[in-house]
Amino acid sequence: MKLAVLTSEERVRAYTDPAMIPPETEFIQLGQDYTEEDVIRKAHDADFILVDAILPVTKKMIDSMPHLRMIHSEGVAYNKIDLKAASEAGVFVCNNKAVNAGAVAEHAVLLMLSVLRRLREGDRLVREGHQIDAKSRFILEGIPELESCHVGLVGFGMIAKETARRLSAFGCRISYYKPNRAPEDIEKEFGVEWLPFEELCRQCDIISLHTPVLPETTHMINEKAISLMKNNVVIINTARGDLIDQEALCSALKAGKIAGAGLDTLTPEPVTPENPLLNLPEDAADRIIFSPHVAGTTKNVFEKIYRTIWTNIRKAGSGERPDNIVNDIWKI
Repeated sequence: MKLAVLTSEERVRAYTDPAMIPPETEFIQLGQDYTEEDVIRKAHDADFILVDAILPVTKKMIDSMPHLRMIHSEGVAYNKIDLKAASEAGVFVCNNKAVNAGAVAEHAVLLMLSVLRRLREGDRLVREGHQIDAKSRFILEGIPELESCHVGLVGFGMIAKETARRLSAFGCRISYYKPNRAPEDIEKEFGVEWLPFEELCRQCDIISLHTPVLPETTHMINEKAISLMKNNVVIINTARGDLIDQEALCSALKAGKIAGAGLDTLTPEPVTPENPLLNLPEDAADRIIFSPHVAGTTKNVFEKIYRTIWTNIRKAGSGERPDNIVNDIWKI
């Protein structure tokens, strides 16, 4: 049984319980810097693929692997995997659904607080010897509290729900948008109200993204959406960089159209030095905080992830249906 590892070998070793690995497993290590040709040449006879959630598995790769039974995303996302090609080949595609919901929710709140409290700017000014000047200016300009904010959640899956659960402790007003409104009892449980997307943009002080990348959500935060927002709005993204038109966000930050942004993810990844959001003038740069796509990558999460991955490998290897299938190989 051969497993093509298209992710960090160190992560696999760090978080795998050796007792869960089937004894006949052979690892084909390709790492995170692979090409289609690398995979086809080295892993053409693999039974399984384990892939970093932000890396691609293409039709060409899938079609070259006649023994392939399952492709498993290391994370929750699977938008870089060609689902149609996998389905046509009878290959399961699985993810780690909702495994990091609490961790990502916690990080989203961290970014909200960091931007509201101007943590990046304050840290820089203290290091430059301007602590008293910064304190005086921040007080005069007004430091908002999360309690006073109306937070809008775009999407209402498990991560958004866990974010709402945490925000409720701060006393925020919380709204959400998704195309199909949740049942009334769910809204009541999480203390949220539904708003149409444009109204959410108009009304909310913080807009936090928790939706997958789909044709209809790609660049949903664009020039038009930003034009509807308050000038003091904060945009938070712990989902995927493709949800935001980065040029439009740059323009809004430079013009002072928005108060700031907290971003755990950009596009493309790996992030290049030329990314416009990394090259803002100082006053705009001070109003944006980055983290290196680590919202859902806590130790607890990775221990859960690898328990699920090895359980699914064992199931698929013995002819059972694995858990968390995201494609339908029976309908195509």
